[in-house]
Amino acid sequence: MNIVIIDTGCANLSSVRFAIERLGYSVTVSKDPAILQQADKLFLPGVGTAKEAMANLIERNLVEPIKSLTQPVLGICLGMQMLATASEEGFGDQPIIETLGIVEGHIEKMDVAPLRSPHMGWNQITPKLDEPLFKNIPAGSYFYFVHSYALPVNEHTIASCEYGTPFTAAVNKDNFYGVQFHPERSGKAGAQLIKNFLEL
Repeated sequence: MNIVIIDTGCANLSSVRFAIERLGYSVTVSKDPAILQQADKLFLPGVGTAKEAMANLIERNLVEPIKSLTQPVLGICLGMQMLATASEEGFGDQPIIETLGIVEGHIEKMDVAPLRSPHMGWNQITPKLDEPLFKNIPAGSYFYFVHSYALPVNEHTIASCEYGTPFTAAVNKDNFYGVQFHPERSGKAGAQLIKNFLEL
């Protein structure tokens, strides 16, 4: 299987790569649209802010190549947020950042008071019944989160989580999937989710 991690210029590419390799797969990291087009499965990781991540994608001429992908893509953390229409994680003169616009919905700053922000650590999620991405993952499993912004629960939500308020923990529209948590840092449950995605 030809597996590609989209090189978004963000810092957590190697941890995603190692998580895939631990499952026995080989993987390529690339920002070449031709290589992305030929992949069987793709990962879109992201750390940092929506503003800098989108600036990286624009600078690398990756926005249209990503939007035109027809094979399964898994956005991770900020990578999932970039699938949305827009994000409030802009600063200064650009408070709203236009993101990839693949999944309808705006990424909003989480209102979690009196809980601390960011939402950081292990939390349980509630997946939809019979959702293939969560196959063989025991109910009540914990996943590792680090974020201050989230996608509200909507028609494309396939798993939700609660931290002060409910939010989307996983999303799916057509061939695009996204998880707000870090499967590569979520132990056995996270490894199973990556395996499920690769076997979709």
